[in-house]
Amino acid sequence: MTKRSKWNHSSSFKANVAVVALRGDKTLTELAEQYQVHSIRVTEWKRQLLERAADVFDGAVSKMENEPDQKNLYAKIEQHALEIDF
Repeated sequence: MTKRSKWNHSSSFKANVAVVALRGDKTLTELAEQYQVHSIRVTEWKRQLLERAADVFDGAVSKMENEPDQKNLYAKIEQHALEIDF
C-alpha cells in the first residue's frame, strides 16, 4: 500500500476500516499498520460508525414516508385532465 495523506481518506475507506475494527479480529495497532493510519483515527472512525449507524435506517424510513402515494397522484392527474377538458 502506498502512503496516504492524513486528510485524503474517502468515506468508503473509513467505513471499511471501522467495520473491520468492529469485528475485533485484529488489534487497533494491527489495523493501523495494515491500513497505514494512526490508531487514534481507527478508534475515531469506529466511534463515528457506532454513533451514526441508526441514521442509516432512519434515513430509509423518512424517504419512504415522504414518497407520495401513486394512486392519489393518478387520481389528481385524472381530475385535472377532466377540468381542463371542460
